[in-house]
Amino acid sequence: MSGLVGSGSLVRLALRRDRVLLSVWILIFVVMAAGSASATVGLYGTAEARAQAAASINNTPSLVALYGLIYDESSVGALSMIKLGAFGGALVAVLAILLVIRHTRAEEEAGRLELVGSAVVGRHAPLAAALVVTVGTNLVLGLLTCLGLVGAGLSASGSFAFGLAWASIGIAFAAVAAVAAQVTASARAAIAMAMAFLGVVYVLRAVGDTAGDTGAAWLRWLSPIGWGQQVRPYQGDRWWVLLIPLVFFVAVTAAAQALLARRDHGAGLLPERPGPASAGASLRGPLGLAWRLHRGVLVGWTAGFVLIGLVFGNVASNIGDLLDSPGAKDLIQKLGGVQGLTDAFMSTELGIISVIASAYGIQVVMRLRSEESELRSEPVLATKVGRIPWALSHIAIALLGTSVLLIGAGIGAGLAYSAQTGNASDFWRVLAAAVVRLPAVWVLAGVVVAAFGLAPRAVAIGWAALVAFLLLGEFGPLFELDQWVMDISPYAHVPRLPGGDFTAVPLIWLAVVAAALAAVGLVGFRRRDVPIA
Repeated sequence: MSGLVGSGSLVRLALRRDRVLLSVWILIFVVMAAGSASATVGLYGTAEARAQAAASINNTPSLVALYGLIYDESSVGALSMIKLGAFGGALVAVLAILLVIRHTRAEEEAGRLELVGSAVVGRHAPLAAALVVTVGTNLVLGLLTCLGLVGAGLSASGSFAFGLAWASIGIAFAAVAAVAAQVTASARAAIAMAMAFLGVVYVLRAVGDTAGDTGAAWLRWLSPIGWGQQVRPYQGDRWWVLLIPLVFFVAVTAAAQALLARRDHGAGLLPERPGPASAGASLRGPLGLAWRLHRGVLVGWTAGFVLIGLVFGNVASNIGDLLDSPGAKDLIQKLGGVQGLTDAFMSTELGIISVIASAYGIQVVMRLRSEESELRSEPVLATKVGRIPWALSHIAIALLGTSVLLIGAGIGAGLAYSAQTGNASDFWRVLAAAVVRLPAVWVLAGVVVAAFGLAPRAVAIGWAALVAFLLLGEFGPLFELDQWVMDISPYAHVPRLPGGDFTAVPLIWLAVVAAALAAVGLVGFRRRDVPIA
């Protein structure tokens, strides 16, 4: 039997399962791109204004590290899409990673692929089907994005190049996720590995772009994010660059299929280390078990957050050189600052870090649902452990973990920044600016807890809420939305520190909302049925 037998049926099954999810994600990306283009065209209507804004970005290393370079300072399309080239491409990559692993390693871990594999389905069919669905999704996303950008008033050629650049990034990371699904033995580990690769190549792209035309500029060519940017939509449209992610996809996909043939079903190529014969004292309660399940991931995330903090704190001092540039001041303050360009930059970057910390909190709380659906919670709840203590153990790790992440980022950024300025008080200012973002992060965890208790099949609403809040923060001012609409996002109520005025009342209310959501979820969990074997 051919290893690809049954691929078509699995493709139809995946599309049937994800028809709503994929439609919503594609719509979000298209609206985000078209809306940003439409707003920017009106904001920078003259060539002089566009040149001033583009020069401000290119002369600010920190912004170049985040968003990339503008190669044609007169191009309205390049200026419109600068925030979505690298940052938006990374979000497309995340979608591709989650989609591939959802239909490969996650299905295998849940036991459903074993059931499907007992029918007329080849060994390589599930991976092939997942890649077909993911590649098709990215191509549709690229095409609809192109149409949206053309409708917003940008050139058709540049819009088509931008849509294909986005699609190429997603396709490249689909192959990366396919390899990660073969190397690891769990969906969580596969996602963590693929996300770590995404973080590394994003940094490589950032280092290459900030290096200019000399030094380490070649590093941008080691990154799929960099490949997408080097297509240079609206700035020459270099179509040949798209061959690089295509070759990468073919080669890495072939490697993934080869790895699939070498491993056992349900196992990964990396051997799992057996635990001790008997449990230690720390595993006598649900909190100890939750800590054991989450500690490895938390350590990895913490190391990454400290590193990100060090990078942002180190480059923050470069912002002060632009104090005499009105264009730079206006642009950076529009990105979220309120007082001083350096404080504005640090406030903006800590805001981005808090969004990433929210993703960790969502992931931890969603473990409650996976433990329940995979029937690992039932043996625990069959003992003297009650439902509420068991749920609270994972919630506590979510709250503790997000706190550790933001404090780690604050310490890294504070140390690097204070070392640059020579002022020890800057360390405490930056650390405080990171800590005040915790209540907003906890609200996202509370949303997932509420969904887990009331509608456990809808726990993915946490990701939808995160994306919605992120879009409100990024594009709400650009679209001139009413303030009450932007206030739906918990991040809108966080004091803009460092540099802004501190107000405790919004933070107290955010903590109350998070606690209320968690309480509603716990009450719902206590009253509903729990799946049993």
